[in-house]
Amino acid sequence: MDELGREAPEEVLGREKHPVVVILDEIRSMHNVGSVFRTCDSFGVAKLLLCGYTPAPPHRDIHKTALGATESVAWSHYASTLEAIAAARADGYRVLAVEQAHGSVSLEQLDASGQKTAFVFGNEVAGVDAAVLAECDGCVEIPQWGSKHSLNISVTVGVVLWEMVRLMPHK
Repeated sequence: MDELGREAPEEVLGREKHPVVVILDEIRSMHNVGSVFRTCDSFGVAKLLLCGYTPAPPHRDIHKTALGATESVAWSHYASTLEAIAAARADGYRVLAVEQAHGSVSLEQLDASGQKTAFVFGNEVAGVDAAVLAECDGCVEIPQWGSKHSLNISVTVGVVLWEMVRLMPHK
């Protein structure tokens, strides 16, 4: 790490972050969770909220893909995604589900303009739960042109975070 000029995890954890929170709604795979930790570290998000049965560190399968990011990303676990949404709102975040839904906004059209935003990413099979969708301020989706019209959650998180932070000042 020294030769690359990288900061230690504790230095990164204490640094100012982008005003973005990631909320994972009932994610099954520990590898996906680890990958999301790593992506959150890479993009300097404020916090990662793990909800319901989403696995939490410490676990070797999470650490396998997180590659140390569990030490550099602030995170919390909530019994339910609705509790996590309430916590994000209490901190002044608007809450958007990343879901293909009627009335969703295409990601490239989302107004990022420095507004604090929490993104809810849903279960690998079922997506964002209907009760959770009802509590969100809106939905955003990634435009897709293939036959599947879906991406792995870890890829989705990377695409959404890149689009959100690319125009923000770097922290």
